[in-house]
Amino acid sequence: MTWEEQAEAAIARYEGGERRGLDQRQLTQLANAAWAAGLCLLMDGRREDAARWLRQAAFRYHESWGIAPPDSWGRPIAAMKALLLAGADARAQANWTIESGAARSDSPIGRYAGTLAFLVLGRDAEARALAETLVEREDFPRDVADALLMLAGHDPVEYELAVDRVLDSFERRDGFLEDVRVADTVLVLQTLAARRELAVDLPASALLPAYS
Repeated sequence: MTWEEQAEAAIARYEGGERRGLDQRQLTQLANAAWAAGLCLLMDGRREDAARWLRQAAFRYHESWGIAPPDSWGRPIAAMKALLLAGADARAQANWTIESGAARSDSPIGRYAGTLAFLVLGRDAEARALAETLVEREDFPRDVADALLMLAGHDPVEYELAVDRVLDSFERRDGFLEDVRVADTVLVLQTLAARRELAVDLPASALLPAYS
């Protein structure tokens, strides 16, 4: 399927899901479909359309949090990532993530959410301290932890090495959310890096938009 065809299929799933009763599981399915549509449109070079669907994904992920099981930190992470990729202001979502206790979580995913939120807010010293708690964990990807740490520490050389490793991990991955083969974490890292004048030239990859 082309990116356009994948986007159309995701939009159809979203529109079909809207007609059903919405519990937290179904809200998450809607968010995932909107996220898939946004990423596919981004890969297809349709940035404005992509941004609209990514903002919708962020809204649905946030909406699902209130009725989700405890420690469902993947939802605020996804909401922040969607807003960042949409070129939207993610600070309100980041503040809400911190206020919800992400940085105090024992869960590595919660701490990831907190680190991402601190980076969105420009609170890099706090992001670095929290990222340091992820680096040695066996239940969190070391390459992502390293990239977060180097972003927060404004280390251009080590950041480039780390983000290259993150891209390589995506290249070797079999499973993708909604089967959309995009290195979304790399795009988010690069968005945050650009704000710190740390963005790097990445190798050409089928998992990244041509303009990245």
